[in-house]
Amino acid sequence: MTKVIEAERGFQVWWHLTRPHTLTASFVPVFLGTAIAAAISKHDINFLLFFAMLIASMLIQAATNMFNEYYDYKRGLDNEHSVGIGGTIVRHGVAPKTIMMIALCFYGLALLLGIYICAMSSWWLAAIGLVCMLIGYLYTGGPYPIAYSPFGELVSGAVMGMGIVLIAFFIQTGTVTLAAVLLSVPSMILVGGIMLSNNIRDIVGDTEGGRKTMAILVGRESAITVLSLFFIVSYLWIIGLVIIDDISEWALLVLLSLPMPLKAIAIFRAHKAPKDVMPAMKYTAQTNTIFGFLLGIGLLISHLI
Repeated sequence: MTKVIEAERGFQVWWHLTRPHTLTASFVPVFLGTAIAAAISKHDINFLLFFAMLIASMLIQAATNMFNEYYDYKRGLDNEHSVGIGGTIVRHGVAPKTIMMIALCFYGLALLLGIYICAMSSWWLAAIGLVCMLIGYLYTGGPYPIAYSPFGELVSGAVMGMGIVLIAFFIQTGTVTLAAVLLSVPSMILVGGIMLSNNIRDIVGDTEGGRKTMAILVGRESAITVLSLFFIVSYLWIIGLVIIDDISEWALLVLLSLPMPLKAIAIFRAHKAPKDVMPAMKYTAQTNTIFGFLLGIGLLISHLI
């Protein structure tokens, strides 16, 4: 029995190391880009390419999280009192070099999948994929980490939100259309929102650690207002596309996800302690997941009927 419990704890440590709540930031854009290809461009879906893209994106996201874990420890930002699922090194005694090795192995697997994707679509994607992987490393690695700057939300949103949607669309259609770009905008904003919510929670610790995130520069209350605007613009964007008759009314299914951002903002306004605002981060991530999933489903329904 003791061995079973220890094994479960071991699995939980490694599972937490991937920061699973952030993996939706890679899963949803792939699904959305593929749904846009099926519904708007009316292309038959190559499911092998879809799953290859999905797994590669999640591997890169998990590796990026591990780079974050490694460099936060190296820079002294993580300690035994850190809140959240980071801090695996200091709380569970995992060797830093082990985490770096796993992250690089994940990158290697993603690279192999990327070669298959390029062979089946276009080798131009190789350059784009390598840039995405480099950004994943530089997000917390290198002399000037992106995550420690005011541009973390912009870069993560552009790459993980819009970029992955458009790549997923391209590998199915061989092109990128204006409709695909417009429909990827909310994904870009909401992925940036996940990063902003994380920075709002960590504003005290990040300030002490010398970071210059957007949340630190504008202040906590203004950062919460910015996050609110992220949510508002995302919903209004889809409503606007429906009004101008660019997409079907079925896209308004995204409105079913409204309770999630409302809960997130309410918690951020009511609490300041990192532990107390953890549910707000969960609701922010769920907003991205449910919004993107409902948008993709709405587009597919409109295509099928």
